[in-house]
Amino acid sequence: MTYRLTQYAHGGGCACKIPPGELESVVAGLVGGTPPDGPGELLVGLDDGDDAAVVRINGDTAVVATADFFTPVLDDAYDWGRVAAANALSDVYAMGGTPLVAVNLLGWPRDVLPMELAAQALAGGLDVAREAGCHVAGGHSVDDPEPKYGMAVTGIADPAKLLRNDRGAAGMPLTLTKPLGIGVLNSRHKQTGEVFPEAVTAMTTLNRDASAAALKAGAVCATDVTGFGLLGHLHKMARASRVTARVDAAAVPYLAGARDALAAGYVSGGSKRNLDWVRPHLDPGSISEDDLLLLADAQTSGGLLVAGELPGYPVIGELLPPRPDGVTLEVR
Repeated sequence: MTYRLTQYAHGGGCACKIPPGELESVVAGLVGGTPPDGPGELLVGLDDGDDAAVVRINGDTAVVATADFFTPVLDDAYDWGRVAAANALSDVYAMGGTPLVAVNLLGWPRDVLPMELAAQALAGGLDVAREAGCHVAGGHSVDDPEPKYGMAVTGIADPAKLLRNDRGAAGMPLTLTKPLGIGVLNSRHKQTGEVFPEAVTAMTTLNRDASAAALKAGAVCATDVTGFGLLGHLHKMARASRVTARVDAAAVPYLAGARDALAAGYVSGGSKRNLDWVRPHLDPGSISEDDLLLLADAQTSGGLLVAGELPGYPVIGELLPPRPDGVTLEVR
């Protein structure tokens, strides 16, 4: 029997995230307070919604910790596992770190789907982690009404060379290391079963090389583009850095078939919520609603958004001085 895994979940990939506005309200009470006694110095926490937590353990070493999991974004269990692992590892790369060890996070409807499919997802995750040079050692599983898979990842970084979302400055160019359009193509896949190999390749490509290029270029500010879309993650960067970000819509690259999927109506609820969230902070210029939806498209295992110019990757905009009206995003 053939199982379409995407049909066993209400959403897929990072499009099933809790909307950013709701999430910020939920965690608001966790920010600040007196640090606990114990080893290490917290360098990056919840304050600006960065990609991972970072704790300095000595002068030149920091631990990077993150967790990420989601419902099936693809019908193929092995490829879903690969995507989930690449996506979890990405948070370490987005901080300028190197993954060391990961543990699996698995939720499985054991009375509905064969455990063999869970094994395939775990195998996909293991293969991508090995590609990253990251150990996988155990994990945790629960009997869950919907299939879910991901990883908790621990890495290391040089605390003097972190990529943070609050270090942007006016005059810095913005570089994007993967094309957009993953969300609308995944929505089409969920509805029709069509497979888009270019999207699968993008989602399973590690952000390791992009992270290394950013560090080599001397970048200090970056984030990865996932469930909140380019506009959502860029808004968080601009807000944390107290600047305004301008996007050149014509310079943003897209996967083949993305515009066709948008025109056919394959837009996730998550992408629409992303646009609604940033709209109060957005100056859209004369950009169409369709183009704004693509810029807000919920990505799964997307690329890095770097404040700086990286050889071989497209510059899609720049950081500007803050506007007096509080707008953080301009699209032109």
